[in-house]
Amino acid sequence: MKLNSLLLIVLMAATFTSCVSTKTLEAEKAKYAQLSGDYLAMQAKYRELQDELKKCNFSIEKSNGQVSDLNSRKAALEGQIADLNKQIDYLRDNNNTVLSQMKDLAIISGSQAESIKKSLENIGSKDIYIKDLQGSIARKDSLNMALVMNLKGAIGNLDDKDINIKVDKGVVYVDISDKLLFKSGSYAITDRAKEVLGKVAKVLNAQPDIEFLVEGHTDSIPITSPGIQDNWDLSVKRATTVVRVLQEGYGLDPKRMTAAGRGQYLPLMDNSTPEGRAANRRTRIVILPQLDQFFKLLETKK
Repeated sequence: MKLNSLLLIVLMAATFTSCVSTKTLEAEKAKYAQLSGDYLAMQAKYRELQDELKKCNFSIEKSNGQVSDLNSRKAALEGQIADLNKQIDYLRDNNNTVLSQMKDLAIISGSQAESIKKSLENIGSKDIYIKDLQGSIARKDSLNMALVMNLKGAIGNLDDKDINIKVDKGVVYVDISDKLLFKSGSYAITDRAKEVLGKVAKVLNAQPDIEFLVEGHTDSIPITSPGIQDNWDLSVKRATTVVRVLQEGYGLDPKRMTAAGRGQYLPLMDNSTPEGRAANRRTRIVILPQLDQFFKLLETKK
């Protein structure tokens, strides 16, 4: 009897141990499955963050290139200004020396002294003019960069292949791919185009003194659409369509705008490849430099 009881106790203990082990194993399996899922999710998030980092680095490299170009032009201008300042200092020193020598010799007349005095005053005026011109150039560069940043901020995260904003030789250019604006071989504007042009118009309306040129560009493939004579005709019609949208849809003053067609004759890339032709089909908005302000500055300082 005692032996049977002992065997019963042993069997019960083994069964209980087996149940506990099975439950523990199942719990560990569930925990492993959860950790595996978390690991896969973290891997996907990591790849997503890596892609975002690459895009950010590309944007930073482009901005650094533009800033480097502006700094090079600024350095060249500063070099020219430094040379002029050296010439002014040389002339001023020579005039002062001659004036001192003539005064010591007591042979200078009143009219000669007055002439020398006016020469020195003219040198001082030119020095002030150069400083004013230097300040104007710096302000213009700053305004252009601010305009570029405002345009990029307004347009948002559009693909760089579809829209590109840059500064070249003191002029701001906005290039918009034709696939954002028009259907192939047509000058009828798309709904997406109105959205993009609305964002550009918002920035331009905030700068009422800025004038700009809207240029239509095509590739070199001959046009066969009804009612369009050739690529010249298509590029002009596309430019005037954009101008009308900016005027009628977003209230831009037509006196500030010029529409022009460049046809196929100012390509960005070789028209022999599909990629090159796609890059050449574009509408370009050129922010015109305000040369009248510099001419007025020259007139007032003469």
